[in-house]
Amino acid sequence: MPKLGIEGLATNYAAGALIELHSHDAHQVIHASAGVMRVTSERTTWVVPPGRAIWMPAGRAHAIHCHTPVAMRTVYMRGTLPGLPTDCAVWAVSPLMREILVRIATRPEPAGRSHLVALLLAEIEAVATLPLALPLPADPRLRHLAEAVFAAPAEPHALAGWARRLGLSERSLIRKFTAETGMTFRQWRRQARLLEAVERLAAGDPVTTVAFAVGYESLSAFIAAFRETMGETPRRFAAAGRRPRR
Repeated sequence: MPKLGIEGLATNYAAGALIELHSHDAHQVIHASAGVMRVTSERTTWVVPPGRAIWMPAGRAHAIHCHTPVAMRTVYMRGTLPGLPTDCAVWAVSPLMREILVRIATRPEPAGRSHLVALLLAEIEAVATLPLALPLPADPRLRHLAEAVFAAPAEPHALAGWARRLGLSERSLIRKFTAETGMTFRQWRRQARLLEAVERLAAGDPVTTVAFAVGYESLSAFIAAFRETMGETPRRFAAAGRRPRR
């Protein structure tokens, strides 16, 4: 196996803390041992709930906003190794992966380090990716619309009014938005609502409160939409993030 340099870092952040746009010369597994993070690159935003992690390839510029107090446990991986992911993704962290990440992050020279690295690589190979990414348009006009929707997902955001405001026809707005994000506006808004819901659930808001806060007209519609995307109910998803962390 090619040599892979591994380092760990354990850092705690207050709610509202912002790590400005930056990049590293190492790959990162950034684990939210507790709390919820919003990670943003030039063209994508990810939400990382407690107990999950984001894979950040070397050289990828990103900023991190701590939605709540966050216990961040990060593992840096330097070197090349076939099979490592080439793009960012939010991961569902298994109990074994969590223990490995915490051990490496909190102990400078953990016992059995080489075995931990081998186990971590095996876990990465089998890790499940969560659908918690939101593509962002590059066009400044469309970016303004996207940011407004993400900031207030429960608002109707009628496209006809936005088209007039941005100096576009409604058809042109729809076409450009789809071309830049790979989603129709309706699909994108639904994904934005999902990410906002995940942040609120992770922060401890009740499911019913979250459902109406992100724009759903009924609790049952929210639960069905959440389960369709995430594969579990909002209550089960939130409960998984409240397990004891280190």
